[in-house]
Amino acid sequence: MYPYWDIPKNKLLAERTRDLRKAGNLAEVLFWKIFNDKKKLGFDIDRQVIIGQYIVDFLIPELGLVFEIDGSSHDSKIEYDAERDAFMKDLNLQVIRISDLEVKNNLSSIYHLVLETVEKRKQEVLELFPS
Repeated sequence: MYPYWDIPKNKLLAERTRDLRKAGNLAEVLFWKIFNDKKKLGFDIDRQVIIGQYIVDFLIPELGLVFEIDGSSHDSKIEYDAERDAFMKDLNLQVIRISDLEVKNNLSSIYHLVLETVEKRKQEVLELFPS
């Protein structure tokens, strides 16, 4: 199991996470509605989670697996996203970026992508963090 209890958190971002959960863009809401049932993935998935100075869209804590739903606003944030991904990688988190258009237009392929990614990550976590 990924040691998610060791993830650093800037608690000053707590109010911002609440605001983001309330606002929720369409692609994030669709993703959440599909995967918030633990039975589908075998794990809980949390949304708008603080990791360091960042807020990620979705996290499966036990796997250290982050899903980011990227809209057109990310087109101008290439450097920021790269820094963020490097920070996550340093924490042994895996970040999967998914286009919001893909979520809106092709939920079936996103569903299969997420299930496959979860299965692969389970094996990686066992190797990275043996019990």
